[in-house]
Amino acid sequence: MCGIVGYIGNNQAAPFLLDGMSKLEYRGYDSAGIAVYEKGKITVEKCVGRLDSLRQKLDGHMPEGTMGIGHTRWATHGRPSDRNSHPHTDASGEFVVVHNGIIENYLVLKEDLIAKGHKFVSETDTEVVAHLMAAYYDGDFEETVKRVLRVIEGSYSLVFMCAKEPEKIICTKKDNPLVIGLGEGENFIASDIPAIIAKTRRTFIMSDGEIATVTKDSVWVQDINGTPISKKVFEVNWNAEAAEKGGFEHFMLKEIYEQPKSIRDTMTGRVPKDSHGIEFTELGWTEEEMAGINKIFIVACGTAYHAGIVGKYYLEQLARIPVEVDIASEFRYRSPLVDGNSLTIVISQSGETSDTLAALKEAKRLGSRTLAVTNVVGSSISREADQVVYTYAGPEIAVASTKAYTTQLLVMLMLAIYVGRLRGTLDIAKAHKLVEGLHDIPEQIHKLLENVDQIKVFATRYGSSEDAFFLGRSLDYAVALEGALKLKEISYIHAEAYAAGELKHGTLALIVEGVPVIVLATQPDVYDKTVSNLQEVKAREAMVIAIAFEGDDSIAKYADHVIFIPRTDKYLAPLLAVLPLQLLAYYAALTRGCDVDKPRNLAKSVTVE
Repeated sequence: MCGIVGYIGNNQAAPFLLDGMSKLEYRGYDSAGIAVYEKGKITVEKCVGRLDSLRQKLDGHMPEGTMGIGHTRWATHGRPSDRNSHPHTDASGEFVVVHNGIIENYLVLKEDLIAKGHKFVSETDTEVVAHLMAAYYDGDFEETVKRVLRVIEGSYSLVFMCAKEPEKIICTKKDNPLVIGLGEGENFIASDIPAIIAKTRRTFIMSDGEIATVTKDSVWVQDINGTPISKKVFEVNWNAEAAEKGGFEHFMLKEIYEQPKSIRDTMTGRVPKDSHGIEFTELGWTEEEMAGINKIFIVACGTAYHAGIVGKYYLEQLARIPVEVDIASEFRYRSPLVDGNSLTIVISQSGETSDTLAALKEAKRLGSRTLAVTNVVGSSISREADQVVYTYAGPEIAVASTKAYTTQLLVMLMLAIYVGRLRGTLDIAKAHKLVEGLHDIPEQIHKLLENVDQIKVFATRYGSSEDAFFLGRSLDYAVALEGALKLKEISYIHAEAYAAGELKHGTLALIVEGVPVIVLATQPDVYDKTVSNLQEVKAREAMVIAIAFEGDDSIAKYADHVIFIPRTDKYLAPLLAVLPLQLLAYYAALTRGCDVDKPRNLAKSVTVE
């Protein structure tokens, strides 16, 4: 997730911009830059790498001026590089913009601007916005911003500077956060409160569609039609550390609550409303190409491996292609039967996972077509693979993956719908139903996260247990694997997930009085069998927590507790069912006094074999 800062006042802007950007480093980034109004023009300095690289570049010639904007970039369009770093300008350098989010229709707009003689220097969607400002400017900065907003589509926080009107900064947002900080003779803009908390605690949060004109003495907020908007100022009472976490106690909890946005961002531009399918412009696959694929291998580690198991169900059932899922560290050493008719999909949050990268290279050596699903643009895996589909989860700080996992599930489902339509194995009606359901998922997740008190109680009650079991069938089993991993990696409770039908084949020997058993029951095709397995563990006096759809009154007859999730299609259920499992693990870890964000012996990115 990129970071934005802005300053206008009586003091030097550049030192504040650099300090504010440093307060956003926890969010993750791959390049940084600032723009300062200096002696009648806007000076832009930017480079790939950490803030220290930018500071070294500025050493001895820091831009001098009392108005500026800064940005730390997490790459989405175009790999990390100096030219792709923000801020971006038009050809004249008179219009400067920083941007968080995605401009969905930037290619169409870019082609039109090129036809009119505009020359672009970056691969980003953001540069288009600066060129639009230049194309539309008629002497009125505010009205030009409004014209630009009427033609761009997507999600964004945007902050603009104009060399011809140096007494103001204009900012706006849609689906991405933006906050205004109020001072005396100076005002501040940021994508998150930590960037400005050292300077002011008087703030207000921008809402979607609002446009703020910020001067050193005032902030004027209006909508796109010019209607004034009154904003309520509030005092931030968080300390600096809490501010980095958005007021949450831990990064993991913050990232759990960021999942509606991560899901929405990953769908942006790929899941059009009123559509019968998925659009992957970055792939451009044809019916003929997909007809030539006779097997898919999914290769990953840890949480990404669990996302791959869900992906196997999706691809086999919707696209009707045989799928094997491999742990990356095992893939190379079993002489996999990969050839030119295979597609190998590797999944990695960081794009740097050593075992997964090695498996990718092996698949390519054997002649397989390769596709990477990763969260990091320009990562080693994204460069090595033939093609890439990026998740837009944003950086994860906590070691235990949450939002990266759900966006990986989402991409695997979108791929299955996409390939299923190409191969003719998924009919239009079913595809349309799934696409409609996907649009509901962010709000359904938000609804789930509004009421977690029951989950806290369960976690407190059973957090002292030394063992726990997770059961499910079909997609529920795949999700149970991730639930068990979350519990063991942050609470250190011994947790195992089993396909519920395996109970009689050994697992029942471990079921004793009082042991917590979490049973997922969201798959209608195997629901009755799952309930039967639930009764088997209940007969051994286990303590059963069931995960089921709202309106399922019958399961409460057999389970000790039920956590209900919003009703949805069975293929979409994993995106919701995993939320209670993440929260159970989190609150169990709190109960046991564990270091939630940094569990013992674990690292965020495993870059050694």
